[in-house]
Amino acid sequence: MSKKKQTPPEEAQEKAQVPEEDGAVDAQEAVEVSLEELQSQLEAAQKQSEEYLNMAQRVQADFENFRRRNNAARADSFEEGARAFIQTILPVMDNLERALAAESSDAALKEGVSMVYRQLSDCLEKRGVTVIDRMGEKFDPSLENAVMQGTAEEGEPGTVCAVLQKGYKMGDFVLRHAMVKVVAE
Repeated sequence: MSKKKQTPPEEAQEKAQVPEEDGAVDAQEAVEVSLEELQSQLEAAQKQSEEYLNMAQRVQADFENFRRRNNAARADSFEEGARAFIQTILPVMDNLERALAAESSDAALKEGVSMVYRQLSDCLEKRGVTVIDRMGEKFDPSLENAVMQGTAEEGEPGTVCAVLQKGYKMGDFVLRHAMVKVVAE
C-alpha cells in the first residue's frame, strides 16, 4: 500500500485561510456579480418564456379561426350541393303535378303518382324547400319572372294574376323563380 504524504495541520490552515480583508471583499463581489448575472439570466428566460407563450396562444387562436372557417366553408359547400341537387329535382315535381292534373281512367295509377308526389313533397319540405306562392300579391322580381302581361280585368295593376310555373326557395335562397303573369300597370 502506498502512503499519502500528509501535510501538517498548520500548513493546511495557512493554505485554506485567505486574508480576511481582500478575500472577503472579493468573495462578496463575486457573489454580487453572480447574483446580478443570475438575475439577468432569469429575466431573459422569463421574457423568452412570455414570448413563447404569446406565440403559442397566437398559433392556437389561428388554428381555432382556421377550424371555424373550415367548418363554415364545409357547411356552405354542403348547402350549395343540396341546393344544386334540389334544383335538378324540381322538373320532376312539375311532371308529377302535370300527371296528377291529366285525365286518367286508371285510378290505381293516379293514386300511385299522387303517393310519389306527396313523398317527394315531404322530402323537400323536410329539407326546408318552400313553394313561392304569391298569387294576387304585388310582383317581386327577386322571387318571380314575369313572362306574360295580364289585363285590368284579371286584378289590380302590378299584381300576379296567374302562376305558370311554381317557384321554390330554400331558406332565403331562391332555387327557381316562379314564372308568372302580371297585370299591366
